Amino acid sequence: MEAMVDVRNVVRRFGSFLAVDDVSFGVGRGEVIGFLGPNGAGKSTTMKMITGFLLPSAGAINVGGYDVVADPIEAKRNIGYLPEGAPAYPDMTSRQFLNFIADIRHLDGPVRRRRLDLVIEQTHIGDVLDQPIDTLSKGYKRRVGLAQAILHDPPILVLDEPTDGLDPNQKHEMRGLIGSMAAEKAIIISTHILEEVEAICTRAIIISHGRLVAEGWPEAEGWRLGDLQVEPGRLDAAFRQITGAAA
Repeated sequence: MEAMVDVRNVVRRFGSFLAVDDVSFGVGRGEVIGFLGPNGAGKSTTMKMITGFLLPSAGAINVGGYDVVADPIEAKRNIGYLPEGAPAYPDMTSRQFLNFIADIRHLDGPVRRRRLDLVIEQTHIGDVLDQPIDTLSKGYKRRVGLAQAILHDPPILVLDEPTDGLDPNQKHEMRGLIGSMAAEKAIIISTHILEEVEAICTRAIIISHGRLVAEGWPEAEGWRLGDLQVEPGRLDAAFRQITGAAA
Protein backbone atom coordinates (compact mmCIF):
# COMPACT_ATOMS: atom_id res chain seq x y z
CA MET A 1 0.00 0.00 0.00
CA GLU A 2 1.37 3.39 -0.99
CA ALA A 3 1.79 5.69 2.00
CA MET A 4 -0.15 8.97 1.83
CA VAL A 5 1.72 10.06 4.95
CA ASP A 6 5.34 8.94 5.15
CA VAL A 7 7.32 9.80 8.29
CA ARG A 8 10.97 8.79 8.08
CA ASN A 9 13.53 8.97 10.91
CA VAL A 10 12.03 12.18 12.24
CA VAL A 11 13.68 14.01 15.11
CA ARG A 12 12.49 17.16 16.89
CA ARG A 13 14.54 19.00 19.48
CA PHE A 14 13.59 21.98 21.61
CA GLY A 15 16.98 23.24 22.71
CA SER A 16 18.58 20.37 24.59
CA PHE A 17 15.26 18.53 25.01
CA LEU A 18 14.67 15.66 22.57
CA ALA A 19 10.89 15.54 22.06
CA VAL A 20 10.74 13.13 19.09
CA ASP A 21 13.55 10.62 18.58
CA ASP A 22 13.95 8.84 15.21
CA VAL A 23 10.25 8.06 14.59
CA SER A 24 9.20 6.35 11.34
CA PHE A 25 5.79 5.16 10.10
CA GLY A 26 3.49 5.36 7.10
CA VAL A 27 -0.27 5.71 6.65
CA GLY A 28 -2.09 4.54 3.53
CA ARG A 29 -5.52 5.28 2.10
CA GLY A 30 -8.19 3.35 3.97
CA GLU A 31 -6.22 3.26 7.22
CA VAL A 32 -7.27 4.80 10.54
CA ILE A 33 -4.20 4.96 12.74
CA GLY A 34 -4.52 5.28 16.49
CA PHE A 35 -1.51 7.36 17.56
CA LEU A 36 -1.07 6.64 21.26
CA GLY A 37 1.25 7.57 24.08
CA PRO A 38 1.38 9.03 27.59
CA ASN A 39 1.23 12.80 28.10
CA GLY A 40 4.50 14.31 26.94
CA ALA A 41 5.39 11.33 24.74
CA GLY A 42 5.69 13.43 21.57
CA LYS A 43 2.31 12.75 19.93
CA SER A 44 1.19 16.35 19.42
CA THR A 45 4.71 17.39 18.39
CA THR A 46 4.75 14.69 15.71
CA MET A 47 1.31 15.69 14.47
CA LYS A 48 2.37 19.34 14.33
CA MET A 49 5.34 18.33 12.17
CA ILE A 50 3.13 16.30 9.83
CA THR A 51 0.79 19.28 9.40
CA GLY A 52 3.61 21.79 8.98
CA PHE A 53 3.19 23.74 12.20
CA LEU A 54 6.65 22.63 13.30
CA LEU A 55 9.69 21.73 11.20
CA PRO A 56 11.57 18.52 11.97
CA SER A 57 15.09 18.91 13.32
CA ALA A 58 16.08 15.88 11.22
CA GLY A 59 14.41 13.28 9.02
CA ALA A 60 11.73 13.75 6.36
CA ILE A 61 7.92 13.85 6.16
CA ASN A 62 6.01 13.37 2.91
CA VAL A 63 2.29 14.20 2.79
CA GLY A 64 0.21 13.44 -0.29
CA GLY A 65 3.35 13.22 -2.42
CA TYR A 66 4.84 16.50 -1.13
CA ASP A 67 7.68 17.13 1.27
CA VAL A 68 6.41 19.24 4.16
CA VAL A 69 9.59 21.34 4.19
CA ALA A 70 10.21 21.74 0.45
CA ASP A 71 6.52 22.05 -0.60
CA PRO A 72 4.62 23.16 2.53
CA ILE A 73 1.61 24.75 0.80
CA GLU A 74 0.95 21.76 -1.46
CA ALA A 75 1.35 19.39 1.49
CA LYS A 76 -1.16 21.39 3.54
CA ARG A 77 -3.72 21.36 0.72
CA ASN A 78 -3.95 17.60 1.27
CA ILE A 79 -4.53 17.80 5.03
CA GLY A 80 -7.49 18.43 7.27
CA TYR A 81 -6.26 19.16 10.79
CA LEU A 82 -8.18 19.21 14.06
CA PRO A 83 -5.64 20.38 16.65
CA GLU A 84 -5.85 19.92 20.37
CA GLY A 85 -8.36 22.37 21.81
CA ALA A 86 -9.94 23.15 18.40
CA PRO A 87 -8.85 26.81 18.36
CA ALA A 88 -11.14 29.17 16.45
CA TYR A 89 -11.99 32.88 16.39
CA PRO A 90 -14.28 33.21 19.43
CA ASP A 91 -16.10 36.33 18.24
CA MET A 92 -17.14 34.71 14.94
CA THR A 93 -20.32 32.70 14.64
CA SER A 94 -19.97 29.11 13.48
CA ARG A 95 -21.32 30.13 10.07
CA GLN A 96 -18.86 33.02 9.75
CA PHE A 97 -15.95 30.79 10.77
CA LEU A 98 -16.79 28.08 8.23
CA ASN A 99 -17.17 30.69 5.49
CA PHE A 100 -13.79 32.11 6.51
CA ILE A 101 -12.25 28.63 6.17
CA ALA A 102 -13.99 28.18 2.81
CA ASP A 103 -12.34 31.40 1.64
CA ILE A 104 -8.92 30.21 2.79
CA ARG A 105 -9.44 26.89 1.00
CA HIS A 106 -10.54 28.72 -2.19
CA LEU A 107 -13.94 27.05 -2.28
CA ASP A 108 -16.57 28.89 -4.32
CA GLY A 109 -19.76 28.47 -6.32
CA PRO A 110 -21.76 25.24 -6.14
CA VAL A 111 -18.82 23.28 -4.66
CA ARG A 112 -18.62 25.70 -1.74
CA ARG A 113 -22.37 25.52 -1.02
CA ARG A 114 -22.38 21.73 -1.32
CA ARG A 115 -19.41 21.25 0.99
CA LEU A 116 -20.75 23.69 3.60
CA ASP A 117 -24.18 22.04 3.62
CA LEU A 118 -22.62 18.58 3.88
CA VAL A 119 -20.22 19.24 6.76
CA ILE A 120 -22.90 21.12 8.72
CA GLU A 121 -25.13 18.07 8.37
CA GLN A 122 -22.34 15.58 9.12
CA THR A 123 -21.24 17.35 12.30
CA HIS A 124 -24.76 18.27 13.48
CA ILE A 125 -24.02 21.96 14.07
CA GLY A 126 -27.05 23.41 12.28
CA ASP A 127 -28.59 24.61 15.56
CA VAL A 128 -25.56 26.72 16.49
CA LEU A 129 -24.58 28.24 13.14
CA ASP A 130 -25.44 31.78 14.22
CA GLN A 131 -24.05 31.59 17.74
CA PRO A 132 -20.64 33.11 18.55
CA ILE A 133 -18.13 30.31 18.96
CA ASP A 134 -17.16 31.65 22.39
CA THR A 135 -20.67 30.83 23.67
CA LEU A 136 -20.66 27.20 22.48
CA SER A 137 -20.21 24.17 24.71
CA LYS A 138 -16.91 22.29 24.51
CA GLY A 139 -18.60 19.56 22.49
CA TYR A 140 -20.02 21.97 19.92
CA LYS A 141 -16.66 23.75 19.62
CA ARG A 142 -15.10 20.36 18.87
CA ARG A 143 -17.70 19.67 16.19
CA VAL A 144 -17.14 23.07 14.56
CA GLY A 145 -13.42 22.25 14.62
CA LEU A 146 -14.03 18.97 12.82
CA ALA A 147 -16.28 20.70 10.30
CA GLN A 148 -13.47 23.08 9.29
CA ALA A 149 -11.03 20.16 9.05
CA ILE A 150 -13.14 18.20 6.55
CA LEU A 151 -14.63 21.19 4.68
CA HIS A 152 -12.29 20.93 1.67
CA ASP A 153 -12.65 17.10 1.55
CA PRO A 154 -8.94 16.43 2.11
CA PRO A 155 -7.46 12.98 1.44
CA ILE A 156 -5.59 13.07 4.78
CA LEU A 157 -7.03 13.83 8.22
CA VAL A 158 -4.98 14.48 11.34
CA LEU A 159 -7.27 14.57 14.38
CA ASP A 160 -5.96 15.33 17.87
CA GLU A 161 -8.46 14.07 20.47
CA PRO A 162 -11.47 14.34 18.13
CA THR A 163 -14.05 13.26 20.75
CA ASP A 164 -12.73 15.43 23.59
CA GLY A 165 -15.67 17.09 25.34
CA LEU A 166 -18.37 15.04 23.60
CA ASP A 167 -21.03 13.13 25.48
CA PRO A 168 -21.41 9.35 24.86
CA ASN A 169 -24.01 9.82 22.11
CA GLN A 170 -21.89 12.45 20.38
CA LYS A 171 -18.81 10.23 20.64
CA HIS A 172 -20.74 7.44 18.93
CA GLU A 173 -21.78 9.82 16.14
CA MET A 174 -18.21 11.11 15.74
CA ARG A 175 -16.80 7.60 15.49
CA GLY A 176 -19.44 6.73 12.92
CA LEU A 177 -18.53 9.79 10.86
CA ILE A 178 -14.82 8.98 10.97
CA GLY A 179 -15.58 5.39 10.01
CA SER A 180 -17.72 6.52 7.07
CA MET A 181 -14.83 8.61 5.69
CA ALA A 182 -12.12 6.04 6.31
CA ALA A 183 -12.25 4.12 3.03
CA GLU A 184 -11.25 7.16 0.95
CA LYS A 185 -8.80 8.81 3.33
CA ALA A 186 -5.69 8.28 5.42
CA ILE A 187 -6.60 9.19 9.00
CA ILE A 188 -4.38 9.69 12.05
CA ILE A 189 -6.13 9.97 15.42
CA SER A 190 -4.38 10.87 18.66
CA THR A 191 -6.47 9.78 21.63
CA HIS A 192 -6.29 8.67 25.25
CA ILE A 193 -9.59 6.79 24.89
CA LEU A 194 -8.50 3.26 24.06
CA GLU A 195 -12.05 2.01 23.46
CA GLU A 196 -12.02 4.47 20.56
CA VAL A 197 -9.01 2.68 19.09
CA GLU A 198 -10.79 -0.64 19.37
CA ALA A 199 -13.93 0.83 17.79
CA ILE A 200 -12.55 2.53 14.68
CA CYS A 201 -8.80 2.10 14.20
CA THR A 202 -7.21 -0.33 11.76
CA ARG A 203 -3.74 0.01 13.32
CA ALA A 204 -2.19 1.45 16.45
CA ILE A 205 1.19 3.08 17.03
CA ILE A 206 2.49 3.76 20.55
CA ILE A 207 5.26 6.21 21.34
CA SER A 208 6.87 6.87 24.70
CA HIS A 209 9.60 9.37 25.54
CA GLY A 210 9.68 10.37 21.88
CA ARG A 211 10.36 6.90 20.51
CA LEU A 212 8.07 4.44 18.73
CA VAL A 213 7.79 1.49 21.14
CA ALA A 214 5.00 -0.69 19.69
CA GLU A 215 2.79 -1.15 16.66
CA GLY A 216 -0.24 -3.39 16.32
CA TRP A 217 -3.36 -4.46 14.48
CA PRO A 218 -6.77 -5.89 15.38
CA GLU A 219 -7.06 -9.65 15.08
CA ALA A 220 -9.99 -12.05 15.21
CA GLU A 221 -9.88 -12.03 19.00
CA GLY A 222 -8.58 -8.71 20.27
CA TRP A 223 -5.38 -6.96 19.19
CA ARG A 224 -1.75 -7.81 18.55
CA LEU A 225 0.53 -5.09 19.95
CA GLY A 226 4.17 -5.92 19.38
CA ASP A 227 4.70 -9.25 21.12
CA LEU A 228 1.51 -8.95 23.14
CA GLN A 229 -1.76 -10.69 22.32
CA VAL A 230 -4.41 -8.39 23.78
CA GLU A 231 -7.90 -9.59 24.65
CA PRO A 232 -10.91 -7.43 23.69
CA GLY A 233 -11.31 -4.53 26.10
CA ARG A 234 -7.79 -4.91 27.49
CA LEU A 235 -5.89 -2.39 25.40
CA ASP A 236 -5.56 -0.12 28.44
CA ALA A 237 -3.64 -2.78 30.38
CA ALA A 238 -1.39 -3.49 27.39
CA PHE A 239 -0.78 0.25 26.95
CA ARG A 240 0.30 0.57 30.58
CA GLN A 241 2.56 -2.45 30.28
CA ILE A 242 4.25 -1.21 27.09
CA THR A 243 4.69 2.42 28.12
CA GLY A 244 5.74 1.43 31.64
CA ALA A 245 8.43 -0.85 30.25
CA ALA A 246 9.56 1.90 27.89
CA ALA A 247 9.86 4.35 30.78
